[in-house]
Amino acid sequence: MSPVIALRAPLDEDLTPFITLLRNLGVAHRVAEQSNEQVLWVPDEHIASQVRELYARVPQGDPSVQPVQVQPARKLPGFLDQARRSPLTLVVLALTLLVALLTWGGEDYDVVRWLSFVDFQIEGQYIYFASFAQVVDSGQWWRVFTPMLLHFGVLHLAMNSLWYWELGRRIEARQGALMLLLLTLWFGLAANVAQYLYGGPALFGGLSGVLYGLLGHCWLFQWLAPNAAYKLPRGVLVSMLIWLLICMTGVFELLQFGAIANAAHVGGLVAGCVTGLIGGLLARRRR
Repeated sequence: MSPVIALRAPLDEDLTPFITLLRNLGVAHRVAEQSNEQVLWVPDEHIASQVRELYARVPQGDPSVQPVQVQPARKLPGFLDQARRSPLTLVVLALTLLVALLTWGGEDYDVVRWLSFVDFQIEGQYIYFASFAQVVDSGQWWRVFTPMLLHFGVLHLAMNSLWYWELGRRIEARQGALMLLLLTLWFGLAANVAQYLYGGPALFGGLSGVLYGLLGHCWLFQWLAPNAAYKLPRGVLVSMLIWLLICMTGVFELLQFGAIANAAHVGGLVAGCVTGLIGGLLARRRR
């Protein structure tokens, strides 16, 4: 549960009586100075709405006025409740799992070649890739999206699935299933095209480019229009950005752990920052 802002007040306003009233009522709160004003934080939006109502009635904390009954914080929904509220997130994860089973974790190249960015053929120890022009000529436009469903190994699948569940359901709850679908396709397209333009014809895949898009979207949206759904722990943002920088050093290729699609990560992150910037500005204007 992430704290939300209940009140903003000028620096010269004395909030002490009202803060005392909140303390007497047992309402968890925190006051901080931010952008040359006083900001009052409470545990969730449910409490925040009641605190605002209370402040409108008794800004000076007059104990003679009967205050509204502030309800305790509600419990976080369980996994099944979250799943029912996140059908599109589950559909994407189910498709990813289905593709993993059909491709045997990326080892059945006869199936993988139909979902890769460009077609390829394996002859002996060599792999020969087609060009993107052949994709255009043959009308196989699904290839610009489907690499995001490919995963190579159980760990690759598990890590990406967990992060998509964590970030995808936030966007689905805040902006709806259709928006999550459009963003997923857009981030997948941006990540796949960026990787192809940077690395040329190659076999790559995974949801990680989409994940960095979701991260960038939540990050800038929350920065411009703060909301509980997109408020991520600072450590999550920092750790994912540090991981991106570590991958870009080439250390994993040097240690022979396999190639990392760094351009896909960067492409997805840039695309996510663009949508987060636009969405955050629109949400801020509506407020």
